[in-house]
Amino acid sequence: MESIKVLIIEDNKSLNRGITFKLKREGYDVRSAENISEARKIFEGEELQLIISDVDLPDGCGFDFCEEVRKKSDVLIIFLTASDSEVDIVTGLDMGADDYITKPFSLTVLTSRINALFRRNMVKKQSDGIVSGELRFNQKELKLMKGNCEIPLSKTEIKIIGYFLDNPMQILTKEQILHEMWDINGEFVNENALAVNIKRIREKIEDTPRDPQYIKTVRGIGYIWNRKCRYN
Repeated sequence: MESIKVLIIEDNKSLNRGITFKLKREGYDVRSAENISEARKIFEGEELQLIISDVDLPDGCGFDFCEEVRKKSDVLIIFLTASDSEVDIVTGLDMGADDYITKPFSLTVLTSRINALFRRNMVKKQSDGIVSGELRFNQKELKLMKGNCEIPLSKTEIKIIGYFLDNPMQILTKEQILHEMWDINGEFVNENALAVNIKRIREKIEDTPRDPQYIKTVRGIGYIWNRKCRYN
């Protein structure tokens, strides 16, 4: 079986060497860089399965590099950050990161998080859909079923449903959702349009739209998909 290729972007030489040594012992094929310029060359020349990146780098921000990578690849990304502030965490996830780890951290914990991320990703790839309550969303066919009945959805509604199901039991701000909706049909989606789409989705999936059980409003912040999900 071919080894999993991992790129580490960390300007702290000691930490970079420590992570590299640990992951190589775990069987990963590791590449390392100390700045974005080096990382970019490796990314463009290698087929990577995971990027582990510090946020503050000598020649730029890891968030910006992540955004650049996401335009070309769905490689898994983990951020290493010295800040545990909600703003930094949300920013990283919004940029397309799959996980984050706050410094200082144990190399054993890092390895466990990496292994868990690959397991979840494998389950997701092997799955045809996501089940949540009475709903089943087929990610390949982009169809939503409630029981044996298909629920008709617009492209925007499909995008919203998919985003919620990828982030269940998490409060999503209006800004996060709007960012996800941006340019879906070459048009800007504003807060009013979002509210209208949420209302329409509720009317389609909720038994009692005025007392929603799936999509709940978090006043002054955004929404939360209030049911657990599992891949099926």
